[in-house]
Amino acid sequence: MKVIIRENAAQGSLWAAHYIAAKIKEKAARTDKPFVLGLCTGSTPIETYAELIRMVKAGELSFKNVISFNMDEYVGLPESHPESYHSFMHRYLFDHIDEPAGNIHILNGNAPDPVAECAAYEEAIVEAGGFDLFLGGVGEDGHIAFNEPFSSLASRTRVVTLTQDTREVNSRFFGGDVNQVPKQALTVGVATVLSSKEVVILAFGSKKARALKDAIEGPMSHYCTLSGLQSHPAGTIVCDELSVGELKVNSYRYFKAVEEAEK
Repeated sequence: MKVIIRENAAQGSLWAAHYIAAKIKEKAARTDKPFVLGLCTGSTPIETYAELIRMVKAGELSFKNVISFNMDEYVGLPESHPESYHSFMHRYLFDHIDEPAGNIHILNGNAPDPVAECAAYEEAIVEAGGFDLFLGGVGEDGHIAFNEPFSSLASRTRVVTLTQDTREVNSRFFGGDVNQVPKQALTVGVATVLSSKEVVILAFGSKKARALKDAIEGPMSHYCTLSGLQSHPAGTIVCDELSVGELKVNSYRYFKAVEEAEK
């Protein structure tokens, strides 16, 4: 596991955007196969998406040969709802880049058969060639996507029930009313994320400090689903000084020293 520590969220977001762009270009230089990218929602990736948009508009990057799959979607929320993840992704990324509409995949939270929808999503990922890179965030309790604490580390795309804590955190997007936050969601599983060739997780702010401590220094456990990244051969956490506040001093020094040595 690599841990990239930047002074603040803005710097971490830029690092992630340029890393993703470099990987897309790198694959394009050696093959005509599409780059398969996993994407997340929430406030954390917004600055990363903004920099990717800037690069596309400046002619520095293209998404024309990128296929994307989003992590999750609420169950029962209309796609047109401003807080659906369909709306979020178009507002903050898809409406501003050149990725073909047919290459965009987001789980259908209104599918008549949610179980079949999840199974088809997994199949579509495989048919696309599997993830080249998965960009994710982490919840305050250490969950990735909607894989709440005690989700199996072997889990795949499925229907999940959201915890009260997660609904309360997400209520800020629903006018502060937790009762407006759906109780269920469709989400990729922990194993779905970890099947990616590379995983990049964004974690900014002091509220993510305990999650990072558990994920980086704690045991690999379904209690903190991000800890599954410990077993990944190419997992990277991009964070800021506030989010690493609970790491041991020697852990902090180790990750800083490794990055310095690799420059």
